[in-house]
Amino acid sequence: MSNKDNVAIDVVDVKKHYGGVHALDGINIKVKRGKIFGLLGPNGAGKTTLVKAMTTLLTPDSGQITIGSIDAIKHPNEVRRKIGLAGQYASIDGIMTGRENIEMVGRLYHIDRKTVKKRTQEILERFDLVDAADRPAKTYSGGMRRRLDLGASLVGEPYILFLDEPTTGLDPRTRLELWKLIRQLNNEGMTILLTTQYLEEADELADYIALIDQGKLITEGTADELKAKLGDDIVEVTLSSNKKTPDCLKALEKALGNKPLLQPNGKTITAHAAKGTADLEAAIKALAKAKITPSEISLHRPTLDDVFLELTGKKTIQEESKNA
Repeated sequence: MSNKDNVAIDVVDVKKHYGGVHALDGINIKVKRGKIFGLLGPNGAGKTTLVKAMTTLLTPDSGQITIGSIDAIKHPNEVRRKIGLAGQYASIDGIMTGRENIEMVGRLYHIDRKTVKKRTQEILERFDLVDAADRPAKTYSGGMRRRLDLGASLVGEPYILFLDEPTTGLDPRTRLELWKLIRQLNNEGMTILLTTQYLEEADELADYIALIDQGKLITEGTADELKAKLGDDIVEVTLSSNKKTPDCLKALEKALGNKPLLQPNGKTITAHAAKGTADLEAAIKALAKAKITPSEISLHRPTLDDVFLELTGKKTIQEESKNA
């Protein structure tokens, strides 16, 4: 198989502007066949806009999008027959039953009635929705609605599955259940493009990650490659209040020789520690000399969140909620 044949999605210099807002500003990504590709970025980064462009829900101002061998801009109807999409919010009809929702999507794919009924039953069984199949979807829990939405996206037997922040708002247990389903689909050979704000989710699921912000590609690589780009260990200091934050920033910069990063909560500060434990000791001494007593200080290897903060200056949704 040639390199070209191995590419499921090819996005080349795609741009989309809304007045002065550059929602997509020359994005280039390649998604390999049979892989899970993680598209990571803060709120407003352009993730959903890019997914809409790739799934033919909007037309970019310029650039090229190829799904398999199909030009998605010139031949959107052909692309729609090859893909499945589970959007950021479960797009199901609450009045209809779970079974009816899936069958409706099947009819939109112009699948014959007998085949639709067969695939619907298979999906209900796979996603553990048989017992609730003939209840109105409005009676479903949030996790059940997400499973139903994901199941409906598979009725057309797509070549590629697009998942736009599929676990946002779900409790941890339901999120893990959805992760399991996503892995199963990928293990069966399905190519999956996943957008997320959860670093743990990208780290756990994605074979390859692209980080975008303000409509631009910031960096890309495997999770390990992205972490390795920071190289140094990280000293993290948490203060009980932000009154001492300016003094803490100055003390750490002087002790460690690099500019610390202040997180949005105003009380947590991170800095590179090229010398590892020696830099941790230097930081502790510097804070003591400045009469600053942190509520917590630690040394750790770089995480995806450290990469995210370093490159975008922002925290992800999960970290913002932790530090709120």
